[in-house]
Amino acid sequence: MSSRIQARYADTSSWSYHIDEHYYEELARQSALLREDWPHAGADEIIEAQSLLTHEARLIDEGRFNDWLEHFTDDCLYWVPVTAGAGDPTVEISHAFDDRRRLTDRVYWLRTGLAFSQIPASRTRRVIGNVETTIDPATGERLVRSNFVVHEFRAGVTKSYPGWYGHVLRSSDDGWEIKVKQANLLDSDQIHENLTLVF
Repeated sequence: MSSRIQARYADTSSWSYHIDEHYYEELARQSALLREDWPHAGADEIIEAQSLLTHEARLIDEGRFNDWLEHFTDDCLYWVPVTAGAGDPTVEISHAFDDRRRLTDRVYWLRTGLAFSQIPASRTRRVIGNVETTIDPATGERLVRSNFVVHEFRAGVTKSYPGWYGHVLRSSDDGWEIKVKQANLLDSDQIHENLTLVF
């Protein structure tokens, strides 16, 4: 490895261990799958998917971010696109595009209690419905799609954020882990004052 390349990667805040050209290609493929029509899933698969989403929602609403983080794979992505339908993150900005390192930083930052945009901290409750699930035929990973409304109360103001989630889940010894969480806000392309809460 040349010294120029080594210098480029010396600053670990500006690159990812796993998000590369191949990762972007796979993300585009699965993002497209999340928008397609799926065959009807069986009741057991729907209940399993609902259970996972409900548990994740409770962890976030209760501020148990370390426990929430443990449900993500090492090569995970937490993505809140600006472009409706996700767009192309290689050329478009996102409200959040966090690999595991950046997501860990986000959780640490939220837990310090010193984040100006989260003083006082947001109180949230989310409602999730219209859960659908299927299997990615190329990878065997589980795809889950659902609608959500996140209600936030902060500094005397209540806001609501509707949208839809796309989850890509990978099977592990402990059950399903989150490989990708895509939170698509209904008004993602509009001006938002403070999107520092976790979707």
